[in-house]
Amino acid sequence: MHVTITRKGSKFLPDPSRVIARFLYTSDERSKEIIRNVMAMPDNEANIALSQVLRGYATRHRNISLIFETHFNKLDNLFKELKIKQSNNSKSRKALIGSYFTMEYSIESAAFFNPSIVEDPDQSELGPDEKRVIISFRATGEGHISSIVFRSAVIDKNCNLIIEPVGRMLAEAERIKRHIYNKKSFIKKLDEMQDFDNKISPLFVLEKLGDSFTYGELKRAVEEIRQTHDLTPNKESIINQMMWLAKSHYELDFSLDSAISERVIFPTSETEKNGIEDARFVRFTEDNGKVTYYATYTAYDGHTILPKLLETKNFYHFKALPIHGEIARNKGMALFPRKINGRYAMLCRIDGVNIYIAYSDKINIWREAKLIQTPKFHWELIQIGNCGSPIETKEGWLVITHGVGPMREYVLGASLYELDDPEKEIGRLKTPLLAPNVEEREGYVPNVVYSCGSVIHNGNLIVPYGMSDYASTFASINLSELLKELKNSK
Repeated sequence: MHVTITRKGSKFLPDPSRVIARFLYTSDERSKEIIRNVMAMPDNEANIALSQVLRGYATRHRNISLIFETHFNKLDNLFKELKIKQSNNSKSRKALIGSYFTMEYSIESAAFFNPSIVEDPDQSELGPDEKRVIISFRATGEGHISSIVFRSAVIDKNCNLIIEPVGRMLAEAERIKRHIYNKKSFIKKLDEMQDFDNKISPLFVLEKLGDSFTYGELKRAVEEIRQTHDLTPNKESIINQMMWLAKSHYELDFSLDSAISERVIFPTSETEKNGIEDARFVRFTEDNGKVTYYATYTAYDGHTILPKLLETKNFYHFKALPIHGEIARNKGMALFPRKINGRYAMLCRIDGVNIYIAYSDKINIWREAKLIQTPKFHWELIQIGNCGSPIETKEGWLVITHGVGPMREYVLGASLYELDDPEKEIGRLKTPLLAPNVEEREGYVPNVVYSCGSVIHNGNLIVPYGMSDYASTFASINLSELLKELKNSK
């Protein structure tokens, strides 16, 4: 293979000092006992205790006292059961109680891997032949819980990454608000999921709600139905699907004074409580020229994996929604960066082995898929899949792939498909584009290189990739040489 590949020296390593403050809760009885004990503290003792906490943690978190207050407010039901009025507590006493229900979580203490890269919405104040980019990573901490984190960088004319200073005041979204549902569209989405026997109407729950409703209102209606009705298995199935759909939608807002390296998308809904994995970000251009950033990712609840979709225009505000349809399963869905022949297009791996392509009129509903690539060479006989969204070039859609072969070694490959008909393969590398070298093969999962998205810059393909599920680096690949190799590979 005659393709110039330059491994760069930059490495992104796990950093245990990067922490967020999370709500800590064990059991009702233990929590009540903690509240009683803190309430019994004399004022001078409570003030000293709070001062020590603030002295130790105020420089590690943006507005730690506000975090304590937020966590205190989550204890409302316990105060009611204890017959204690929250309003009787001073602001400092509330903060102290909140501190006992707060813990630090090191988001990337275990691993920092599987990156994707997209062009930053802000391309101002750059020199000639420079491009500002946003790199997303899968960060893994205690309990192997994964979240999405970011870095900002500038690619210079020589395809070196200049990483912008990394902020230390990490934070989850400043506000998490549940979706407001329109009853008609909610019923339509339930029907589109097509998981109900006998098509029993969900109105036996929704009739108590208005034309629009929140997650909390739906939850209260469900609780009332369960208390007052003897539900059949079919109706219970409908309720479970309704709650799943409602929990899967949420919005995140990050503080405007946060650096992008300080924004952490931590698991929020029940469907992703054990991890948000392998986000594939893509800069999507609408037919009218407007740009939206999407990311397909895998939600894991400890038992089941579900594909989901993130949407943002500025990386401050995000919407999360589930992906529905018969092919919305397994890992590795990757959205094309524009519509093809008037429809959204997606690469997927519905059987865990082969690459398929799907089309849809709606970005989060996918019904049918067509097989376009199967394992062929010895280094990919176990499985193949995409390593991010297809990249549009003048020669066709460039798809970076991964292949799994002997000794469960993961390598990167490449394929090229026709622009107007991406079901038609133009060429495919016969040998790996990139395989783990001696330095890259050691890690949490040995012998793995893996990427979730690449970008073109100055005639080169910039490929960030994870090294054995532990750390990350990147390489630049001469684009014209790669395309020539692909066109001559048939």
